[in-house]
Amino acid sequence: MKPILFCALLLNIAAAELPPLPAKTNSSQTIITRFVSAPFPHSSRAEGHKYKEEFFPADKHYADSTVALFVPEGFTDRGRVDFVIHFHGWRNTVAGALEQFKLTRQLTDSGRNAILIVPEGPRNAPDSAGGKLEDPDGFKRFMDEVFNVLRQRGVINKNSTVGKIILSGHSGGYKVMSSIVERGGLPDQIREVWLFDGLYAEGGKFLAWSEQAKGRLLNIYTDNGGTKTRAEEMLAELKQRGTNPLATTDVAVTSMELTTNRFIFLHTDMTHNDVVAKRKTFQKFLETSCLEKMPEH
Repeated sequence: MKPILFCALLLNIAAAELPPLPAKTNSSQTIITRFVSAPFPHSSRAEGHKYKEEFFPADKHYADSTVALFVPEGFTDRGRVDFVIHFHGWRNTVAGALEQFKLTRQLTDSGRNAILIVPEGPRNAPDSAGGKLEDPDGFKRFMDEVFNVLRQRGVINKNSTVGKIILSGHSGGYKVMSSIVERGGLPDQIREVWLFDGLYAEGGKFLAWSEQAKGRLLNIYTDNGGTKTRAEEMLAELKQRGTNPLATTDVAVTSMELTTNRFIFLHTDMTHNDVVAKRKTFQKFLETSCLEKMPEH
């Protein structure tokens, strides 16, 4: 399905009247709505953005406050709700990332009891800016709005709280994630960070977060995506600190290794845009994550 058609389908779903749901969802649902706390619009891109010789005006690329929320079939609210927040990369959109990388299918197939959130970043622009999610406590405000929306839709109970959070990002999505772990306001709830060929910079922020929260850091990198040097530098730094990171390939790594190691660096022969879905890497990371399995019914 083409991204534009997929987006139209999602908007139709969002516009429909959704009845209150019990704590357990009997069918999956995708909610597309607009958030006040979404990354954009934001003052940092009020005048647009120039990349090399190309200009990206604010009204076309930094005015979309869309957020997609996907609740898999069988999701059960146990009082503490777990989330996977995924950030798309350059020249992409919410609808494009969901379709291109099969994120909802991979979450469903993983059998994990969590809700997927995909906020709109710079829309179809070569830009890693995170807008309001780079502001101090910006991520906390965003998650407060997530809870308000889910409560209004009857997906979660009134007294539910934030459980475990996983931050996932492809390519340029790394930058907003680095700001979130540094000053987003919920460092202890963030249990894992996944970089899909996205370690271009800010490695120190990810390491500082992991040291504080004892969280799992997974990094899959390619030869030609521009991240290989940074990945090798971080590996060397970890070894110098006396940490023993797992360094292998995405083909050779085992589920047990993914589950039991805290710092994981996976070299791959895939291309930059294949690292999320071609070998179901997103699903493999979910299956070996801190997230609980869907309850048996």
